[in-house]
Amino acid sequence: MLERTWVRWAGYGLVVVLMIIVPLILPEFANQTIARIGVFAVAVLGLNVVMGYTGQVSLGQIFFVGVGAYATAFGVNADWNILLVFLFAVALPGVLGLLVALAAARLGGLAIAMVTIALPLIGVPLAKRLSDFTGGSQGTSARFSDAPEWTGLYDDQWQLYIVFLIAGITFLLTRNLVRGKYGRAFAIVKGNEAVAGSMGVSPYRYKVLAFTIASLIGGVSGFLYMVVVQYTSPETMSFGHSIELLASMVIGGAGSIVGSLLGGIWYVVVPQITNIIDPNITAVLQGAILLVVLFILPGGLVSLPRLWRRRGRNAGSPRGPGATGAGERTDAAASVSGSSTVGDALGAPPGPPPATPET
Repeated sequence: MLERTWVRWAGYGLVVVLMIIVPLILPEFANQTIARIGVFAVAVLGLNVVMGYTGQVSLGQIFFVGVGAYATAFGVNADWNILLVFLFAVALPGVLGLLVALAAARLGGLAIAMVTIALPLIGVPLAKRLSDFTGGSQGTSARFSDAPEWTGLYDDQWQLYIVFLIAGITFLLTRNLVRGKYGRAFAIVKGNEAVAGSMGVSPYRYKVLAFTIASLIGGVSGFLYMVVVQYTSPETMSFGHSIELLASMVIGGAGSIVGSLLGGIWYVVVPQITNIIDPNITAVLQGAILLVVLFILPGGLVSLPRLWRRRGRNAGSPRGPGATGAGERTDAAASVSGSSTVGDALGAPPGPPPATPET
């Protein structure tokens, strides 16, 4: 059923209808939570492009999210047009990501990991020093996403619609990217760079491209972060948040569009749940949940349906030494007869004649 075109289009239509209705019927806290999930799902999506699909190690994705947030605040406070603000918030992280990628894409393994680790470690003190642009240690705010009066909506509803629109377009464009020729090139580079080079696919070129795209998506996430939170500080791009993004990507599922969405849910919802249980051991509970999920689902939450189907097949298959059915015996006999037929076709010498039974 899921392979049929009309079923898929009906599913897409249902999702669109839910995106229109949900903000109108949910309470304010639920709308804010869903909006934050959308923000960090986009951030995880960018990390998935560079790590899940291309196989590079990136521990600095949160840096580009923070740069996008600061660029948004700067443009809003300077009274720029909101479209220009969005373009600036996306382009600035993209340019920085391109510069980093040009220098680091030739590296591999721990070397590129060290380069990307340096991004949030440098970004936090740099944001504190550039107080004229960033507000220093106190951070900066920008209120620009309040609902217009003509809409008749509350602020949380309007902000959620913005997140749905921009995040939905970002996910759709990324899905088309990774399912096209660039996605196939990313997969070849991830699998084996030597093989990619022999096939005419430049590993360096596609590593730079993937890192730059991830940086652009990080800028989109930073813009959405300011839409929802309307405040940012140097702590936004701290290294701890970068590790949380990485854990969210692994939990959701590396190399998966749906896994990025599940990673955003993990990033926002799990800390809220652990805080309700016991705020004093939040980190311990999150680590325990992380280990349990990875032990049961090494492929992330996105692999749960596949595991469920595999267990269903195993449960329906016969077990035990005496469970061999007629179908299996038939297949075995067919394989024996088939092997002799193939041997004859390949010109194999005939076997010894059957022994004559003794009288």
